[in-house]
Amino acid sequence: MARGFCFIFVVSSVLLMLLDCCYGSFVGICYGRNADDLPPPDKVSQLVQDHKIKYVRIYDSNIQVLKSFANTGVELMIGIPNLDLLPFSQFQTNADTWLRNSILPYYPATKITYITVGAEVTESPENISALVVPAMTNVLAALKKAGLHKKIKVSSTHSLGVLSRSFPPSAGAFNSKHAHFLKPLLEFLAENQSPFMIDLYPYYAYRDSPTKVSLDYALFESSSEVIDPNTGLLYTNMFDAQIDAIYFALTALNFRTIKVMVTETGWPSKGSPKETAATPDNAQTYNTNLIRHVINETGTPAKPGEELDIYIFSLFNENRKPGLESERNWGIVYPDLTNVYSLDFTGRGPVDMTADANATSPTSNGTKWCIASSNATQLDLQNAINWACGTSGNVDCTAIQPSQPCFEPDNLVSHASYAFNSYYQQNGASDVACSFGGTGVLVDKDPTYDNCIYMKTGNNQTLASNNTTATSISSPPSSSSKEVYTSISTSALLLIFLLFLLDIGQA
Repeated sequence: MARGFCFIFVVSSVLLMLLDCCYGSFVGICYGRNADDLPPPDKVSQLVQDHKIKYVRIYDSNIQVLKSFANTGVELMIGIPNLDLLPFSQFQTNADTWLRNSILPYYPATKITYITVGAEVTESPENISALVVPAMTNVLAALKKAGLHKKIKVSSTHSLGVLSRSFPPSAGAFNSKHAHFLKPLLEFLAENQSPFMIDLYPYYAYRDSPTKVSLDYALFESSSEVIDPNTGLLYTNMFDAQIDAIYFALTALNFRTIKVMVTETGWPSKGSPKETAATPDNAQTYNTNLIRHVINETGTPAKPGEELDIYIFSLFNENRKPGLESERNWGIVYPDLTNVYSLDFTGRGPVDMTADANATSPTSNGTKWCIASSNATQLDLQNAINWACGTSGNVDCTAIQPSQPCFEPDNLVSHASYAFNSYYQQNGASDVACSFGGTGVLVDKDPTYDNCIYMKTGNNQTLASNNTTATSISSPPSSSSKEVYTSISTSALLLIFLLFLLDIGQA
């Protein structure tokens, strides 16, 4: 038995180290309900699962919403609204009662991983910031009584207005007028290993200062770099610059261990006449590039490779919100469950396959593929698809039709990439066969993803796996390596148990 115990201890230690390295960034969605005619929560839950979204932020603890996500595997971040900060901060019994009545009856069937206490309190006209930490402390105490304080983290969300300066990023600093509130808050987060939650909107920076901020820089599309004069770090997008400003502000106060989490970010698809950048194309571009940026574990210039979890705002347009037109048009889905624009939450597929992004691949063995340039116009891509899939190109484009394995992500770059490559491979894999009026580019990284198989040189057949029906297609891998974590954990623990039994038998 002693030998078996030692074996399990050693293997378990190695396993824990392995699992720790498998944790990665994730992309979630904000599910606000300040709107008329929204679908019932059970349909929303199914919609979320259909989009392969594993993480959802809600702004209260609505019972019907909590029930709808039971046994789905979706992890919820739930909120305690600003209106409830006073009673939660005054009496521990209020926090205890809320947890007992609003959370415990649905947990753990409904996976809850974060509780946000208050939202952007520094933006509130009422002086409520002093209530946040006492309320957080009482919520944490309630969780400790239930034995859940290590499974559910407590924090609070903030706007970028919590900083007095955000550029250059290295000069990032918290506003001194919030010092009385921030110091105990940061101490709470550090002690309990909770993230600093921030809501970031490059859209507003561009809208309010279009002469100072480039639209491409805000959309992750910039080909130029902004240099931080203090550090020499190069920034190609505003999102990274804002994240690093937060990290530098935390470091300035000696809170180096606190992680940053983005609890809201996005781009509106419609705005008032002066909000010319609020378009579906810009919204799709920002969110697509953001997802790819996060899933690729790029990190930021100051924190390369650093895990960064984000929540895109938002799932639905919310027509009851006040303010400019854009405030009511941040959703990716209409109330009738049709898309405002297409968005691939897995971060997979040939969505951004420029020649530079796919210049080298150690496994290509000289094979090349032809894909669509992400810089091509939508009109040029559509015309090229029509030509390739028509009688002129004679490409079998069945695989990019609805319910087929190459339909998702549903956008022209992805569909054109599949059509371009099929034509290219069927016509001798010559440079001329990948021109498409300048919209095609050659790469030597295989664009194949999930069940969408791209032809290789000399393979002129339409692969069987690209002609399967929707019911035979397996679900795409999750965008988060947390699923990998669970899979490895279950399999490895089973292996350890079997080896333990074998060791006992041999003893």
